[in-house]
Amino acid sequence: MPLTGIGIRSLSWRKALRSIGDGECVEVASANKHVAVRDSKNPDGIWLAYPAHSWRAFVSEIKNE
Repeated sequence: MPLTGIGIRSLSWRKALRSIGDGECVEVASANKHVAVRDSKNPDGIWLAYPAHSWRAFVSEIKNE
């Protein structure tokens, strides 16, 4: 796992400024050249990590939709 040794609780999680306050969001955190992603409704649950460049490409693509 690319984030070995990084405590998931120590990451600085954030969600989109435009998110609706109903809890149906994902949260992201920068972590060691990766971006961690988790479900805001289940912060202690499973999370995923993507290389930062892949995450930037994904966000860029959805902004262009």
